[in-house]
Amino acid sequence: MTKEEREFQNQHHSKSIDRDIWSVFKIMGEFVEGYDKLFQIGPCISIFGSARTTPENEYYQLAVETADKITKKGFGVITGGGPGIMEAANKGAELAKGKSVGLGISLPFEQGINQHVDPDFMINFNYFFVRKVMFVKYAQGFVVFPGGFGTLDELFESLTLIQTRKIDQIPIILFGSSYWEGLVDWINKTMKGWGTISDKDTDLFHVTDSTDEVVDIICDFYSQKEPMPNF
Repeated sequence: MTKEEREFQNQHHSKSIDRDIWSVFKIMGEFVEGYDKLFQIGPCISIFGSARTTPENEYYQLAVETADKITKKGFGVITGGGPGIMEAANKGAELAKGKSVGLGISLPFEQGINQHVDPDFMINFNYFFVRKVMFVKYAQGFVVFPGGFGTLDELFESLTLIQTRKIDQIPIILFGSSYWEGLVDWINKTMKGWGTISDKDTDLFHVTDSTDEVVDIICDFYSQKEPMPNF
């Protein structure tokens, strides 16, 4: 390696270190803003699902109804702030004059925060993992509507954290039995059959098609326990 090549490599290495150090401060800033704002909002239920769900879809309307009923029980509704199911849930919370929280993420192919998020309860994140920590810490339950990879990612992360006792158990409700039945059957037959989960692990979630049952599960759970941040 020539002297010029070594100097170029050292300069490149120095710039990389500087960039990494500054990214740490950006990450810290997102955590501080999230903790500060969400702690003040109070107990929330997270409703999430596909960003591609249109207002004509039955699950969009059911998400509006679910959020409406949840907020009337005194909980805020927290979503990823985007379109689809997230928009529907924020709309339901807004219609019920409840707390409508949106934790947005900067993505090249989404529209940004939907119009039904309260501007006082709006946070935009650059890092997915920081945003996910906010959901896990401040959502006192998860209502999971039909969705794609991101929905499954959030669902299984929350189940893993409860299973490993990194957070206390909270209600996790899969809405739409016809959508989830294939996954639930696979969990019961394959995962249990292979011994990769225990028999009791499927007790960590519920499946329903009823908005009233969603509210009952959440309210019954918190009739025995005060809602608190999860860690």
